[in-house]
Amino acid sequence: MRLAGVNRALGQPRAALDAVHRALRLQPLDFAALLLRASLLERLEPGSAGEAWGEALAQRPPGALPPQFASVVAEAEQRHAAWLGAREAQFAAATAAAEAAADDEGRERIARFRSNALRRTRVYHSEPTHFHFPGLVEREFHPRSRFPWLAELEAATDAIAAEFEALLAAERAELVPYIQYPDHAPLRQWEPLNHNRDWSALHLLSHGARVEANARHTPRTLALLERIGQPAIPGASPNAMFSLLAPGAHIPAHVGVNNARLVCHLPLVVPPGCWFRVGAETRLWERGEAFVFDDTIEHEAMNPSEQLRTVFIFDVWHPDLGPVERDAVAALIATDAGAPASGL
Repeated sequence: MRLAGVNRALGQPRAALDAVHRALRLQPLDFAALLLRASLLERLEPGSAGEAWGEALAQRPPGALPPQFASVVAEAEQRHAAWLGAREAQFAAATAAAEAAADDEGRERIARFRSNALRRTRVYHSEPTHFHFPGLVEREFHPRSRFPWLAELEAATDAIAAEFEALLAAERAELVPYIQYPDHAPLRQWEPLNHNRDWSALHLLSHGARVEANARHTPRTLALLERIGQPAIPGASPNAMFSLLAPGAHIPAHVGVNNARLVCHLPLVVPPGCWFRVGAETRLWERGEAFVFDDTIEHEAMNPSEQLRTVFIFDVWHPDLGPVERDAVAALIATDAGAPASGL
């Protein structure tokens, strides 16, 4: 690196760049060397400099930088942002005709393709903790067109909310912490919420069993779920609950157990600012606006408000599974849960 600095000072940028490349062969992620490389490319190969600035910034060390780096980093951020903006405009122009011809879902996917290409979004995949069925479409939020019952569910928002309020007021309702692992379980991300009522649940159906203390107060809600149809897996599914997130509570990033099922949210009580992230997409919950997502893709939630947030949550089959495949999934998971698999 010292030789590179000398060559640069002598007005020999090409020799300086060669020296930087030799240094990077020994330490490919060296922050100072990557910054110097980008600066030299700005003079020698301007078309390559924008990406080089980004590569350097990706290796920026945490914490405060030494004073000698401040101006260089500021230049790097400015030049990389300008390069990204120009590249984004080029990509948008390149896909404009295709987007104009696409339907809403197609336009959304093309826009995400551009964002991925620009590295503005990270690519996430289904990573279930236990059961992975191959070949299923991986989507953070699945398109509404695949779930024709969503409109009926949303139309029932007031009725479901009324049953929730009645249940909440009932003397013998069972409100429990959602996270209930043994204290010795090796799950550090759940430590703040384990046995903590900041994230609580009123279960109507839990691991395939009816929770009578709560379910008896919600006949209309459960009748609607019967019409929608849920996985029937002894010891595992169906599941349905009212999820209560306390003011200021954060549900950390995590993934679910089984990608053969998806999860539906129907927001009921949503203070301003409450958000839900699945993969690279973050949404604000809106009362009465349901969505279906893949909980085996990393997701998290936050209630930054000073009020309680309530969402009705239940599981459904992944629509890519055929009847025979559903039977296979149910039989295997029921066996794993220790329940009899016959009759599924």
